Amino acid sequence: MKERLQKLISRSGLMSRRKAEEKIRLGLVTVDGRVATLGESADPAQNEIRVAGQLLSFTSNSLTLMLNKPTGYICSMHDPEGRRLAIDLLPTDLGRLYPVGRLDYNTEGLLLLTNDGALAQHLTHPSHHVAKTYLVKVRGWLDESGRKKLQEGVLLDDGRTAPAGVNAIRRSGKNCWFELTLREGRNRQVRRMCDAVGLSVVRLKRISLGNLNLGELKSGLFRILNESELSNLKKHAGL
Repeated sequence: MKERLQKLISRSGLMSRRKAEEKIRLGLVTVDGRVATLGESADPAQNEIRVAGQLLSFTSNSLTLMLNKPTGYICSMHDPEGRRLAIDLLPTDLGRLYPVGRLDYNTEGLLLLTNDGALAQHLTHPSHHVAKTYLVKVRGWLDESGRKKLQEGVLLDDGRTAPAGVNAIRRSGKNCWFELTLREGRNRQVRRMCDAVGLSVVRLKRISLGNLNLGELKSGLFRILNESELSNLKKHAGL
């Protein structure tokens, strides 16, 4: 079955869709020996697709793992500023894996990495509303008014947020801890939502995504998802 070339390349695990589009624009993608154009479709069962001379292939050896990302790492394949990358915490013999979504530099916790392009795209696409829960530590106290605003949605500079789940509120000295569950993924959303209700985030940790929980996985370590976890995750992603 034919699919857009950039989608096929991403699904193969070779690179992200954005990078694939760049390769196509640069004339580095060919279909049956002919230079491809952006927006073109092909069928890997019938067409020979090459990226910079490399034959595109689809392997059944897909791999998805969960990493407990520490603070001080970024979720990118390269950083011009030379900051540490989350992928550097993985052994190189696992092959090329891509972060699913982003946790910012100062956010820790559950990060998925995979070579399954279709899974990554479905998990991050806003139409699938995959739930993500964060453990949030803020200065001050989340009162009933603030809780209600977070639950109903707060107005940010890019529009009102969707309703969120707020649970397990507890005080710790001059700080407050609570769990916040989102079904959308805007840039720095948790921090901006807390700012909107007058609270400054001190610590932020993602503890679950879809059916997956971080559990007792120690910071900086990873584990490969088992078949049951992966199957349920794909259901959450609409696959």
